[in-house]
Amino acid sequence: MKKPNPEHIEKLCSIINTSPYPYLLSMKLSDIGIGYAKVELEVEKKHRQLMGVVHGGVFAALIDTVTFWAVYYAIDDPGAWVTSVDLKINYLAAASSGKLIATGRQLKVGKTLCYADAEIRNGDGKLMTHGSSTLMILHGKELTDHVLVTPKFIGG
Repeated sequence: MKKPNPEHIEKLCSIINTSPYPYLLSMKLSDIGIGYAKVELEVEKKHRQLMGVVHGGVFAALIDTVTFWAVYYAIDDPGAWVTSVDLKINYLAAASSGKLIATGRQLKVGKTLCYADAEIRNGDGKLMTHGSSTLMILHGKELTDHVLVTPKFIGG
């Protein structure tokens, strides 16, 4: 059975967490494996809208990001990438401070499309947002700015 390569995960998290958009929002890929991912964000002033609560776009970015990484290990083609086709979000509670923890899980992976869902909870475990995403597999779109020389998997 294939197992995620810890060295690959370490390098991947380093690349993702310092890439421009995640860095801008201060979100961090904190855990990833076969069929799941976790992204965390500590709420800062820059995340709040005029009423003092986290902007819906921040929640949307977390859902979009964590669903993407939840399907990452299901894509066997090393020259393939995925892109969001749609994003559905239910905002269930407002946040103004603390930690937001987004957990994504792969639900279905086909030849062309993937489907994943996610939830965002605050540091106390309260459900803040639920969402889902359909993602399209794009072949020949490998990561070009960074080189991941470590294989995704270890074992057979």
